[in-house]
Amino acid sequence: MNGSPRLKSAMLSFGILAGLLLVWQAATMPQKSAATAVDREYAELMGDTAAGRATPNGLPTPAQFAGIAWRQLGDPFYDHGPNDKGIGVQLATSLGRVGLGYLIAALVAIPLGFLIGASPLLHRAFDPFIQVLKPISPLAWMPIALYTIKDSTTSAIFVIFICSLWPMLINTAFGVASVRKDWLNVARTLEVGPMRKALLVMLPAAAPTIVTGMRISMGIAWLVIVAAEMLIGGTGIGYFVWNQWNNLSLGNVIFAVLMIGVIGMMLDMLFAAIQRKVTYAE
Repeated sequence: MNGSPRLKSAMLSFGILAGLLLVWQAATMPQKSAATAVDREYAELMGDTAAGRATPNGLPTPAQFAGIAWRQLGDPFYDHGPNDKGIGVQLATSLGRVGLGYLIAALVAIPLGFLIGASPLLHRAFDPFIQVLKPISPLAWMPIALYTIKDSTTSAIFVIFICSLWPMLINTAFGVASVRKDWLNVARTLEVGPMRKALLVMLPAAAPTIVTGMRISMGIAWLVIVAAEMLIGGTGIGYFVWNQWNNLSLGNVIFAVLMIGVIGMMLDMLFAAIQRKVTYAE
């Protein structure tokens, strides 16, 4: 009985995918009319020199995209110079930047969130600063970071730190502040020390909310790194997308966008699994 809904949802997903592929195929069918000189020049610019013709909107057909994906995944870690690196190298670079900025944000946000959530005085003191800084777009910090840090890679890591900080900080503070008072009263009655109370009472109770903030932060960080790398250049999946667009290689752009989505989904699934582990039934 449990497998039937999953089977139906899987069949529906495959049906939607098949429908999207049919629409894609129909939208990229070759033109029937004779190609003009402008069309032929545009086809060459879009990399369709072998076929000598372009699709109506310059997009690759599903079959052409499958060939592009096969070539990219066949050797994902090649490195032929600054502007010619495999998709694996680009993704690994972006993941490294995201991981470092995210880790620094967690080391700051979770302890600070604990203090803010446990102390009404600190909550009132920090809340105005959080409310002012939280809505600022992370990319708005990029010019300031580039000017002060003077290193593009470190600036990108700083932007990831900024965008990852607020969801973890706010969710940690909320989770700690929402710990049931009777549990804290029992710990006080048993004369449990502050550190033991934080680790054995408050942390387990607030863990689901904390992981939710970490999950949200990771989604935002992976989204922001793509835009940040378009600005800083060099290496990374964001720069890869921008570079392929400048080369008018829409097939590679679509493939990179698909890989960004797949990696984002895998990261979200990882945190969803962690969230299930720390969530308890009352």
